[in-house]
Amino acid sequence: MNKTIYVIGHRNPDTDAIVAATAYARLQNLLGHNEYVAARAGHLTPQTEYIYNRFNMEKPVYFHDMLPKVAFYMKDRVETVSDDTSLWAAVNLMEKTNDKVLAVVDHSGCYKALLHYNAFACNILGKMNPEKKMAVSTSIALIRDTLGAQPLFETKTQDIFKGTILCAVNNFESFKKHLDEHASENVIVITGDRDDVQQYCVEKGVKAIVLTSGFLPKKELTASAASKGINVLSSPFDTSSTATLIMYSTPVSVMADSSILPVRPSDYVQKIKQPLRQSPSRSLPVIDENDKLIGIINENDLLQEANAELVLVDHNERTQAVEGSENYIIRTIIDHHRIGGVVTRYPITFVNKPVGSTSTLVAGLYRENHVSIPVDIAQILLCGILSDTLILQSATVTDIDRETAEYLSNIANIDIQELGHDILSAGSRVENRTAAQIIKQDMKEYTEGKITYTVSQVEVEGSREIMERKDEFLKELEFERRSHKALFSVLLITDIGKLNSEMLIDCNKAFLPFITFQKIDDNTYFLKDVVSRKKQLIPMLTEQLSKYGA
Repeated sequence: MNKTIYVIGHRNPDTDAIVAATAYARLQNLLGHNEYVAARAGHLTPQTEYIYNRFNMEKPVYFHDMLPKVAFYMKDRVETVSDDTSLWAAVNLMEKTNDKVLAVVDHSGCYKALLHYNAFACNILGKMNPEKKMAVSTSIALIRDTLGAQPLFETKTQDIFKGTILCAVNNFESFKKHLDEHASENVIVITGDRDDVQQYCVEKGVKAIVLTSGFLPKKELTASAASKGINVLSSPFDTSSTATLIMYSTPVSVMADSSILPVRPSDYVQKIKQPLRQSPSRSLPVIDENDKLIGIINENDLLQEANAELVLVDHNERTQAVEGSENYIIRTIIDHHRIGGVVTRYPITFVNKPVGSTSTLVAGLYRENHVSIPVDIAQILLCGILSDTLILQSATVTDIDRETAEYLSNIANIDIQELGHDILSAGSRVENRTAAQIIKQDMKEYTEGKITYTVSQVEVEGSREIMERKDEFLKELEFERRSHKALFSVLLITDIGKLNSEMLIDCNKAFLPFITFQKIDDNTYFLKDVVSRKKQLIPMLTEQLSKYGA
């Protein structure tokens, strides 16, 4: 398959991560790089859902994970033949294309079988076993086309039948005896310029008479054969070659291996390794949801680089990246958070600046590349900035964010304050949402040395609703802490009206003495003027952890 570069934000993506992915992928498309596709590593938050619906934007492709899948390694340009193609035509195609396998499909493109040399050899040897009758499933049309024969009389040319091949090479009496033994079968007689044999075949009502070396029968015999519905063909080849080619006229579906079951592009590579090893050709067909063949995957494909690469936006730490990201080349990182020890296989473009939003950085890249920002992209980039900076009030906001927001608002013709209030209100509703949904919607995992912890953030217009359900949230935080084997798990509840936060925490009791925030109640703390996770809370937690570690 052609390489696809997925632009993707962190797990449990917020508005800034989704918007940045969409806008950067569009920038690359406008620059002529159509392989860039916006993706997301989680479901949209209510706020992001509101933004994409309001501006009628297509949502990025969703990936639950990026563990290696068939789609990222398969070949989607494969030769196929229909199931009624002759074996001769199929084998010639394999020789011409130098393919070791050939997919057999029906006329609607649905997968039927794989033709590979092992299946071909086993089947053809079985057909040509001298201890058995020389029989073949074929049709008059397939025999004619495989031989390049001249038809003298044909009937029911497309009907597939199982016929016995007899070569009239013995004397006439021996031939008569041999043919009489097959009187009840579909018999294909191969003969030369022998009037007696031809006449007796007509009398016995054989299925077909095939004359070799270009011989033609007398007109009277052809007419007699036609009156009985006997097919008459003239082959340009000698007897031996004609017999062999008729064997090769069998439909490819008869000789192909239908025991090889197909896989789906969404199947994990780990799941298909055993079937690949068991496949005689070390290949498997790939089908879509309608059973239509879309590709082939073989063992050698798994040794190559995946046909997918990544651009990471709004994060750079592996613990926050979509699961399985380590299996792919990272081409670019665009972020405004701390640098968390990311390791890449090759040199990359790394854009990291201390601004309030990744959307600010992406807007700047449009301007640096002298690409005009489309109105729909300006609209969502402005939303990304206003969301991540609490309408330009967060401690993380910079003059660059303010200038960029003003620039985008002019393109989009939208009032900054009005839009900001709309999107923050859309994201602050917590009614009818479970504690798990709220905690996971914007949760990030961090590491400090050997210590792991998680921090979730929710922006609300007053914390009363959450505090009334405090026990429910603490129980869910405990679940997250244990799941991540973390020292603690935090929920930062940011009041977008007062620009203060409250913090719920579930932690190892040994860490409690090191928490220096103003305590309100058990597991509950007040953080005056704290609204930013990355610029305010994380540095303070890092300081507390350093004392804990010491």
